[in-house]
Amino acid sequence: MGLEATSRGPLSDIRVLDLSRVIMGPFATQILADQGADVIVAESDSQQINRVMGAGTHQELSGITLNLLRNKRSVRLDLTTARGQRSVRALVRTCDVVVATMRPFALEALGVDYESLRKMKPDLVYCQAQGFPLGSGHENEPAYDDIIQAAVGVADIMERVWGEPALIPTIFADKVCGLVIAQAVTAALFYRQRTGEGQHVEVAMNEAMTAFMLTEHGDGGMVVPPVSVAGERATGYKRVLSKERRPHPTKDGYVHLLPYQPSHYAELFGDAGWPNADNDPRYADRRATLVNSDSLYRDVRRLAPTRTTAEWLDYCREHGIPVTRVSTLEDLIGDLPIAEHPAAGRYRLTPQLAKFAATPGSIHRPAPLIGQHTEELLAELGIDPSVDALRPRQTAEGVYPGERRDGAQ
Repeated sequence: MGLEATSRGPLSDIRVLDLSRVIMGPFATQILADQGADVIVAESDSQQINRVMGAGTHQELSGITLNLLRNKRSVRLDLTTARGQRSVRALVRTCDVVVATMRPFALEALGVDYESLRKMKPDLVYCQAQGFPLGSGHENEPAYDDIIQAAVGVADIMERVWGEPALIPTIFADKVCGLVIAQAVTAALFYRQRTGEGQHVEVAMNEAMTAFMLTEHGDGGMVVPPVSVAGERATGYKRVLSKERRPHPTKDGYVHLLPYQPSHYAELFGDAGWPNADNDPRYADRRATLVNSDSLYRDVRRLAPTRTTAEWLDYCREHGIPVTRVSTLEDLIGDLPIAEHPAAGRYRLTPQLAKFAATPGSIHRPAPLIGQHTEELLAELGIDPSVDALRPRQTAEGVYPGERRDGAQ
């Protein structure tokens, strides 16, 4: 599969300066880039941690990076030097959006905080994301996905299910907050389109994930005073906290089927010839199915080995019961199209998160090498490419001086 030469996505007239790294910010700007924005990634020789996360065929392009940095341009920036700061200011004047995920003290020390940048670009949309809210006294604390998961109740609900605190085995908070950043940026751009005004947008991971988690798990705890059922804890959405909520073994593998309506259970158990299938009080109504989800899931699990996976897929689709085959990560990857990267070779393209009929956008530019577009961007800014103004000065730890305080982020 060849990459398209250009993009005409809904954000095709927007330029974004990406001052983020690891996963959260780059995931957000990947979404913006896929939607047509000209995303410029500012990085040093080793600052983008995602370049070395996991395996890959090129030292600067891990399997993670190949999709995370696609559709973007890379520029070397040394924000610790006067030349580098002059260059980033020149770049900011051409940008509509800045996305920054460094902690506030580092942004201020490097002169790329909102107050500094809006003086030169009043209509700038500046999205700042960090672990904890500005003004909380914790905004400069390092916060990675693990920290936020533990802070917003993920470990708590895992303990309720499995008996001890645990984290969800995916970079859950980073990716959710990346989605929040992308949505917040486009909302701010819409506001600017109507009013001509830029603004500061804050995404505090702790707050965003608290809202996300309590959407269903706040449950009866959201009422004042809290209310609960049968003396149980008021918080936690009971159906999804069941240990029995898991794929079911079939004759030849696994399937996940989810009887969701009372009629689904009546049909399923009736066809199996189980007694009282027509009037089982456990699924007399929708609330009863929620209260009795543990025993209902167990009975579905007992029933599952009576058919093969293919037979269950056919049966459930015929009767309108939600069902799916259980896919492995390898299954997902095997279904993806293959593209050619000029430096890394063949690789799999992950899907765009949304598709726009009128302005479809495209995956049109392979992930760049570090600083690949520095001279190109210098020329666009009217800076003599022969002046090495943007080459970063590294410390022994590979980060900007002053950026690290009790952990890197």
